[in-house]
Amino acid sequence: MSRQKQELLPRDLKRVMLVLLASALMAVNIKTFVRTGGLYPGGATGLTVLIQRLSQKYLGFEIPYTPVNIALNAVPVYIGFRYIGKRFTLLSLMMILVNGFLVDLIPAKVITYDTLLIAIFGGLINGTVVSLCLRADATTGGTDFIAIYLSQKKGVETWNLILGLNVIILSTAGIFFGWDKALYSIIFQFVSTQTVHTLYRDYQQQTLIIVTNKAQEISDEIHRICHHGATIMDAEGSHEHGHLKVVYSVVGGSDAKKAIKAAREIDPKAFVNSIHTTELQGRFYMRPKD
Repeated sequence: MSRQKQELLPRDLKRVMLVLLASALMAVNIKTFVRTGGLYPGGATGLTVLIQRLSQKYLGFEIPYTPVNIALNAVPVYIGFRYIGKRFTLLSLMMILVNGFLVDLIPAKVITYDTLLIAIFGGLINGTVVSLCLRADATTGGTDFIAIYLSQKKGVETWNLILGLNVIILSTAGIFFGWDKALYSIIFQFVSTQTVHTLYRDYQQQTLIIVTNKAQEISDEIHRICHHGATIMDAEGSHEHGHLKVVYSVVGGSDAKKAIKAAREIDPKAFVNSIHTTELQGRFYMRPKD
């Protein structure tokens, strides 16, 4: 067995374990907080829950979760296999299938009837699930496939697309089941989004401004760690008027600490300013999905 395959096996096993854990947590969340509170998560999961509740109300029976969720994910999964990455899509498909099976299998459980508590803690669990999937380089399915395809392959901003779909889901839920549940669902989705921002930083960017006299060595190390280039500028100290260099680079949020540590090891006297980047235009390397 080649060295590369030997390195991939533990990583793939870890990814599978993370996906299975995320599947179980999501199923428990749906059968406890989401069902009890009558809430609607975003994306395909929320649309599945909405279709189930509409069938219960107007047809007199509830359609099983799995076939509805698989049907809604059919086209996104095809897009994943065709345009994004096979391992990424297979892990995401595992998430969809295992989660659906568990949702239909495990019984509903009431923890609390307080809708605000349900929205907050359900959102925390949902955000944790999404973060686990992202760490496994997978997704919970649905609009995530389309968002990744449009953003990475077409360079299209996807925020408005996802927001628009969620607005449609919540508006429909508000019309048929009452606006209080739709409004609580907004709290659920907000808490979930903030949890993802806290737990997963790979998609965020950090600007590094490093004043040093070892600019080339630091730039080379940033490229080795983060696969990002840097701009080196001449600088002059205002006090001693010494000749220095400024290394300017934008790196992924998860790599920022490693890059700063490496810069400090190369030049202990380096002055490092790390700034959270809120908007970025131009080419920025993102590791492709496998």
